[in-house]
Amino acid sequence: MLSVEQHIRGKWICRQCQTLTQAPVPAQVIDKGLATSGLLAHVLVVKYADHLPLYRQEHIFARAGVKLARSTLAQWVGVCGVRLQPLVDALREAILAQPILHADETPVQVLEPGSKKTHRAYLWAYTPGVFQDLSAVVYDFTPGRSGSYARTFLENWNGQLVCDDYAGYKACFEQGITEIGCMAHARRKFFELHQSAKSHIADQALQSIGQLYALEAQAAELSPQQRQHLREQHSRPIAQTLHAWMQAQVPDGSGIAKALDYSLKRWGALTRYLDDGRLPIDNNWVENQIRPIALGRNYVQPLIMLSRRQRSAYLRRSDSVGCT
Repeated sequence: MLSVEQHIRGKWICRQCQTLTQAPVPAQVIDKGLATSGLLAHVLVVKYADHLPLYRQEHIFARAGVKLARSTLAQWVGVCGVRLQPLVDALREAILAQPILHADETPVQVLEPGSKKTHRAYLWAYTPGVFQDLSAVVYDFTPGRSGSYARTFLENWNGQLVCDDYAGYKACFEQGITEIGCMAHARRKFFELHQSAKSHIADQALQSIGQLYALEAQAAELSPQQRQHLREQHSRPIAQTLHAWMQAQVPDGSGIAKALDYSLKRWGALTRYLDDGRLPIDNNWVENQIRPIALGRNYVQPLIMLSRRQRSAYLRRSDSVGCT
């Protein structure tokens, strides 16, 4: 599992001036540290991608005959977070150069130094549109869920934002950003109602929305122009029929009224994808990028030390160095 690398640095001396010359020390992520970049990468991947907290890694290393305290591992993680800052900045710059972005946020628990109680903070995920050439995601840690945090991250960006209906994004739309709604959220309202009450109206809505998704599956590998043509020919008539049908319904309960109201109030944003072949039908792309954070909660309670939280955000996950 582990090996020791021996670096031999040659020394030379000038016979005339007696000047001593020695090969430089190989560059290390941690100055004067013994951990190689490969070992550091292993610790990070196992922690953030495989959801294995540092105390478990400590035990694994111990079984292999290597004594590595979790405090040491935590320091490594923190330093790596700082070292990754230029990469984060470059990714953010590249993402904000895209015309279409997805955004979503998820809660994490924060433990401030000296405090015995946690409070809720958030990780926001931003990624280019699913049909864009750039594949990247940046996670931004914030102490709250205010829409001001999204505005701060996006700064002067003025493109099309795919997101759910969280009110925090509304201020962005007032500043010129175009809202692209999430059909998956609209569908979920009817799905949950159908599961609980077997509503006929919900079933009809699900069938029509299902037709829209079936067409998107056909369009997934098409060019934006071809995708736009398919939507104009097939998706738009279905959406128009669905809209008229929703408007004509007489709700038979508060649940179906809320489901219909959700879609009707947001119909413009929900169907804006029909106008541009580069746009997706929903926000599932970024939700899939943020789902591993929730998955990790099944294995370890995520606690983020306030003084180290930004480092953890750089490393993509919420169970940070404060959760060892």
